[in-house]
Amino acid sequence: MNLKKKLSIFTALAVLQAFAVGSVNAQSAPQDDTTSVNTAKVESVEVLKKEQPIAESEVRTGSSNASTSTPSTKVKETGTLTGTEATPKTDIEKPGIDGGETTTNETSTKPVIQEGTPEDIETPATPAQIEQPSIGDNSTVASGGNLTLYMNSDKMEQDGNTYLAGQPMTVKNGVSYVAIRALVDRVGYGVKYDNKTKETIIISGDNELRFKTNSTVYTVNGESRTMKGPAYQQKNTFMVPLTSITQALNITYKVNQSAKTVVLNLNTKPVASFVISQKEIFAGDKVDYVTSSSSPNGLDILDERWTGRQESFDQAGTYTISYQVQDSNGQWSDPYSMTIQVLSPNLPPVAMFTTDKEQYKMGEKITYIDQSTDDENSIEKTVWENNSLAFFEPGPKTVTLTVTDNHGATNTYSKVITITNETLYSFSDFNLLFTPVGQKFTFNGGEVTSMEKVPYTYTDEPSLLIRSNSPETVNTEGIVYKESSSGQTRFMIHHVNNTGKRVKMYVIATNNNPNPAVFEQQNMGFAGPTPYATVAGKLSIDKWFKSIQTGADQKKEVIQPGESKLILTELNKTPMKEGQVISLYSDAYSDYSLDYNVILVEENKDPFEALPMLPVLDRDGVHNRGTYPNATRIITYDQQVGAKPARLPLGDNSSDPNLVGTDPMAYTDASNAGNFGVLYKITLNNVAPRTLISFNPRGGKYSGVALVNNQVVPIADGNVAVSNSSEQSVLYRTGAYGESVTILFSAAPGSNLPVSLLFTPLPSEK
Repeated sequence: MNLKKKLSIFTALAVLQAFAVGSVNAQSAPQDDTTSVNTAKVESVEVLKKEQPIAESEVRTGSSNASTSTPSTKVKETGTLTGTEATPKTDIEKPGIDGGETTTNETSTKPVIQEGTPEDIETPATPAQIEQPSIGDNSTVASGGNLTLYMNSDKMEQDGNTYLAGQPMTVKNGVSYVAIRALVDRVGYGVKYDNKTKETIIISGDNELRFKTNSTVYTVNGESRTMKGPAYQQKNTFMVPLTSITQALNITYKVNQSAKTVVLNLNTKPVASFVISQKEIFAGDKVDYVTSSSSPNGLDILDERWTGRQESFDQAGTYTISYQVQDSNGQWSDPYSMTIQVLSPNLPPVAMFTTDKEQYKMGEKITYIDQSTDDENSIEKTVWENNSLAFFEPGPKTVTLTVTDNHGATNTYSKVITITNETLYSFSDFNLLFTPVGQKFTFNGGEVTSMEKVPYTYTDEPSLLIRSNSPETVNTEGIVYKESSSGQTRFMIHHVNNTGKRVKMYVIATNNNPNPAVFEQQNMGFAGPTPYATVAGKLSIDKWFKSIQTGADQKKEVIQPGESKLILTELNKTPMKEGQVISLYSDAYSDYSLDYNVILVEENKDPFEALPMLPVLDRDGVHNRGTYPNATRIITYDQQVGAKPARLPLGDNSSDPNLVGTDPMAYTDASNAGNFGVLYKITLNNVAPRTLISFNPRGGKYSGVALVNNQVVPIADGNVAVSNSSEQSVLYRTGAYGESVTILFSAAPGSNLPVSLLFTPLPSEK
């Protein structure tokens, strides 16, 4: 046997001896565990022992257990190993014999063994001696808690355990270095060594970091980066700058100079969670679990486990369900738990109603009494069919009621009532007497023009109306209105977006005075964006009247000299999509003249930057815009109304003349057709007993509200409009005595003028 072969055998024996005494329980591998190793040229053999948890006292006292389990071994020879050898279960790892990569799989639970120290191993720092991961499946999965490193010490702490690294955390030329193997074992990353490129590789999910000895350049997913200092080997331990790993893998850390520690914020455990899609869970119903899981390191989720999960729960009660997932490193997530309340099975509602009689005359009022019930008292929807207040044809009439509870369960009940051949009230008399306030009925609209006009007069309250309504449909960005005003001012803004883009509308107020100006918003009625002009118009008037009642929308802005501010900001809260409408009414006051610009721009543009470049848009030739003084009309009528049929026309440009003003952008006079934006304050001091006051559109469909005796009354109820001149909507009925009635009215944008208030004597009740 030549000398070279003897040295190789001695080297192998030394390695086996080093691990044979690692534990009193350690045994040599049985004969059937031997491995046939192909011939490979190895420049050196590295004895690599991973860090293991030790007691705190062992760190302080240098326990003999830690020292005796690591006998000193000096390996300086190189050679060629051939043939077959028995391989004990140790942490020895050689570079891949095919010149490729060697991977790690760590699940070891051996006694405390320190990573090789300077006294243990003395190996020249050649590329082949870069610290290697151990082969086999006997290593420990890293914990998931924060990792504390001690400066100038090999001590590490994690999850209450203390570990020793192969080399202390070292500061070299101002750069903090750590032992790469000790760090990745604790963090839970994979390690490889590439014999071809002589690189140590860290694997974290889809991320790959490659390091070379004595180089300041490393790669992250193939991209070269520069470290603050070169990687190097110290006593067979591969050292790299700490920040090269933390920055590449987005690991945050905190430095405590007084404690001389660096704490890495690690969260290597996967995260599990789930939701149950049902808002409420009823016994017997299938439960829909929707799970979610992820790994901070990008690892695959391979397994899951549940506690307390059932596809359905047979009994009502309280249940706790827990969910965990496991990643490809074998780590389980913390349990995600949820306590649910399983309810008794939902019972559908019971639809039921009665009528005050079983048989009625034609034109006799029917009273319907809804007696529907629900076990949770949660009926959310009630739909009637054929529940007319009266019928005017004889025969059986089927009335149906359907109710829906908050779980979507429905129930229907139908009842048949009988209408006799006798007549109590005519169709016309019945509607005059019994149609509810806020609802409409049909009549002969041709009779209205023959009614006497109420010969009212009016006075004005100072209020300047700024009506921005043309172009109503805006096709491009621009200034839709500009004006200056001081004192009492009313804004009416009504526009449709037809730019093909998402836009916003703004009102910009600029103070060009030498003194600060105060702008006071007194009320606000804003609606939209919506595709429906009549809906926006009706809702804006409704909100405006309610704001006048409550004073809830009052605001104050101080605008400094030369300053511009956004006002009436409800207008610009929500972008307008193509085809959507906005409508705004607001009264305001300023103590100095302010310059107002109403603009429309793309939603992401700064309105102040855009304003100087915006064009002034032309009128559309159909709709109205202008500045009109005296926009509040006071109508007080002391003579009796209601003793005979009469009408009070509004917006007809005859009894109620149009406001006259100017279009400041077109430099022309303007007439406020329909008097949109005018607030009418009507006081009728002598309304006859038993008088119906109703609303009748004369120019086409109308949908809005009125404020009658300080109560908001719809015209007409719900989403129903008064469609034509042959319909009227009930506003008020006086009783057995005469009354004074006050009505606030303003024309709703999107509706049609003129209109008339009708006063009709009620027929006698039978």
